[in-house]
Amino acid sequence: MKVAVLRLALLAALLAAWELAARATNPLLAVPPSAVLPALRDLLLLRSYPNLPASLWLTVREIATAYALAVAAGLATGLVLGMYRLAGRAWGPMLAALYAVPAVVWYPSLMLFFGLDAASKIAFGFLLGFFPITLAVLAGVRQVNPHLVTVARAYGAGTLAVFGRVMLPSMLFTLVGGLRTGLALCVIGVVVGEILGSKAGMGALINHAYGLLRTADYVALVLVTLVLVVGSDVLASLLERKARAWTE
Repeated sequence: MKVAVLRLALLAALLAAWELAARATNPLLAVPPSAVLPALRDLLLLRSYPNLPASLWLTVREIATAYALAVAAGLATGLVLGMYRLAGRAWGPMLAALYAVPAVVWYPSLMLFFGLDAASKIAFGFLLGFFPITLAVLAGVRQVNPHLVTVARAYGAGTLAVFGRVMLPSMLFTLVGGLRTGLALCVIGVVVGEILGSKAGMGALINHAYGLLRTADYVALVLVTLVLVVGSDVLASLLERKARAWTE
């Protein structure tokens, strides 16, 4: 109860500071919350941007596709590098080094190769989500006690049985953390890719409003996108709790 009250008090203070600061600056550059609310109402009623549902659905599809590809490739790559130690020692540091490179430097090449359609956004989201998932799987496999795997194989357990009954419970915390990070980065990659260059999607709407100095609409679109980002993280956190409960 006290935490909720403190959060509401902090939110109210931030909104009040935002209102005062925005009223003292150029209205083309900053808008107060009192001006954002009407813009948000018009946005949700499809008055300012009638194509909002289609743009939002496109962004969600791009995120889902990028995340599915990142999970599939990340799980496969991480398991191979973790199960075969020589490959892990050879390629693991290279993956970590590539992960350290700012991902935005790859986007111009992706845009030239895939164009301005959804493929370049999916590729960028995949690129951001692939590395944390792969490294999390690799780290999770390495923290499994090898003696447990040896005992399981000695009792006749196959590869799938060893993975499901021995390795997965041991690496689940690390794996779920990597999957959650990968989802957040996929969302960021798709939205940022749409803002940097796209013909459709939430990022394209944000870029359109910003370019025309429709600041209230711009903030309203950012708030809608923020709900999408926070919603995906909340969903990931719920799945993480269920995974933790399953292992306890």
